Amino acid sequence: MAQVGQLERPTQNRVVKLFVDRLGYKYLGDWKDRDDNSNIKENLLRDYLIEQGTNETLITRAVSKLTNAAGDQSKSLYDVNNEVYSILRYGAKVSKGVGFNDETVWLVNWKEPEKNHFAIAEEVTVKGEHTKRPDVVLYVNGIALGVLELKRSTVSISEAIRQNLDNQENLFIRPFFATVQLVMAGNDTEGLRYGVIETPETYFLKWKEENEPENLTEENPLDRHILQMCGKERFLEILHDFIVFDGGIKKTCRHNQYFGMKESQKYVKKREGGIIWHTQGSGKSLTMVWLAKWIKENIIDSRILIITDRTELDQQIQGVFEGVGEHIHRTTSGEDLINKLNTKAEPLLCSLIHKFGRSEKSDVDSFIEDIERIKNSLPEGFHPKGDIYVFIDECHRTQSGKLHKALKTILPNAILIGFTGTPLLRADKQKSIEIFGKYIHTYKYDEAVADNVVLDLRYEARKIEQNITSQDKLDKWFESKTKGLTDHARGELKQKWGTMQNVLSSKDRLEQIADDIILDMETKPRLEDGRGNAMLVAGSIYEACRFWEIFQGRGFTKC
Repeated sequence: MAQVGQLERPTQNRVVKLFVDRLGYKYLGDWKDRDDNSNIKENLLRDYLIEQGTNETLITRAVSKLTNAAGDQSKSLYDVNNEVYSILRYGAKVSKGVGFNDETVWLVNWKEPEKNHFAIAEEVTVKGEHTKRPDVVLYVNGIALGVLELKRSTVSISEAIRQNLDNQENLFIRPFFATVQLVMAGNDTEGLRYGVIETPETYFLKWKEENEPENLTEENPLDRHILQMCGKERFLEILHDFIVFDGGIKKTCRHNQYFGMKESQKYVKKREGGIIWHTQGSGKSLTMVWLAKWIKENIIDSRILIITDRTELDQQIQGVFEGVGEHIHRTTSGEDLINKLNTKAEPLLCSLIHKFGRSEKSDVDSFIEDIERIKNSLPEGFHPKGDIYVFIDECHRTQSGKLHKALKTILPNAILIGFTGTPLLRADKQKSIEIFGKYIHTYKYDEAVADNVVLDLRYEARKIEQNITSQDKLDKWFESKTKGLTDHARGELKQKWGTMQNVLSSKDRLEQIADDIILDMETKPRLEDGRGNAMLVAGSIYEACRFWEIFQGRGFTKC
C-alpha cells in the first residue's frame, strides 16, 4: 500500500471500530482484493428479505427490479439514482405472476431501523474504466447507501470531497453510485462533510448538533459527526425524510432544516401552530416541502395549504413535490381555493397571493377580499374537509392579522405555521407571536454566516463631499420653481432652503460615488476577483438610472 494510505490507516482503523463498537454495524471485511464488489450484494439482500418472511417469487422480482434500475446506464446518474431512491423509499411494486395483484416489497424497513442489517466494508475495490477503491462503504440490507472517503489530519478535507466527485465520473466508477444516498468525506481536524450524488464541492455540508449530548463533547470532530449522523435511526431518517430530486439536482438537508422540522413535528402532534424563523437563504422552501410530506404521511386525513407571495417559490414547491411523485394543486382564484377546500380531492394545495392582486390594492388585501366574497356566497353548512395545516411564507408581511383572521374564518380548525427569515422590529416581532404563536425553531443570521450558508454583510462608511458648487444656478432654479408665490412666502421658503448644505442627487455627487465604487471593484480582493458582489441603493428610480448611465459611460459593464 502507498505511503499516503499508510498515514491514513490509523484514522480509518478508528472509524471502522467506531461503526462496529459504537453504532452496531457489522464488519464485512477489507474488500481490496475481492473481484465482485458491487453496490447491491444480492445474497445479503435476499437473506434480509427471507428473514422478513417475504415470498421467494416476490424476493426474486423485487431484487431484479432494483438491480435493473441501478444498472441502467442509458440514463444519467441523477435519473438512475432517482429511480433507485423511489424503489427504496416507496417499496418495490411486484407481483407473483400473471393474474396476481402487485404487492409492495420493502427493501428497507423505514419504520423500525433496528430491524435492518447495517454493515460496513472498507477498501471496497470497484472495477470500472479505471478501478477505484472507496475507503468505507455503508450497506443497509446489502445495498450501498453511503460512501465515506477519509484523509489524514494534515490533508484538507477538500481532497476527500474531490476524490468522491472523481469517482462519480464516467471514467471511473459512476455505476456504483446509482444506489448511494449520502456521500461523505472527513478527516480528524475538520470533521465530516456530507452531500449527495453530484453535489459540487462548495455545497458539501457540515453537521452541527443542537443540544449536543455531553458524552460526545470529548470526541474529535470526525468521530462526533459520524456518531451524530450515521446512527441507524438518524441515517435512515435523513434518507427517508430529507432527500429531494429538484429539477435535475438532488438535495439533502442542512442541520437547521433537520432540527427545524423535528421541532415542527412536536408542535404538529400537539396541534399547535407557531413560527419557523430561518434567516434568508437558509432553505425555508425545502423545509416547507419536507414538513408537508411528513404531515401528509403521518397525520391521518391531513391536508396542506401553502401560501406564498413569489411565483418562483410557488413554482419551486410544485416542482419539488411533483419531482418526488406528489401532486400539488396550484389554485388560480379565491373561488378555486374555496372549492378545493370543500372536497378531499386535493390533499396538497398551494396558493400565490399576488394572483388575486388588483392595481389599487395590496396583494394580501385582494386575496382576503376574494376569499370573503366567495365565502359569503357559499351554501349553508359549508365546511373545509380534512385536518388542514396552513403554511404562510414571509408571514411578517401580514402583521395586521387580517390574513390570519380571514383564514381562521374559513378554516377555523386549521393549524397555521408561519415561515420567515426577515429581521423584525420589536413591535412586529410581538405582533407575529400574537398572531401565529411561539417560535417553533430559529436559525439566526449570525449562525448562517458562521456555517457559510450566507455571506456576511459589511458596512463601511464613506464621505462624499456634497457641498453646493454653484449658488447662482441654485438661485435660478429656486426662482423658476417659486413663480406665483408672494414675496413674503418666497422669502420664508428661501430662508429654509438656504439652510441646506448639500444636494443629494447632483450630477457631481453621483459621479463621485460611481468613481469610488469602480475603484473598489477594481482593487478590493473579494470584488476584483469576482468572488463577491456589491449592492448600490439609490434614493430614487431617477438616481438609479443616472448611476447606470454613469457606470456605462465609464466603461464599467459589470453593472
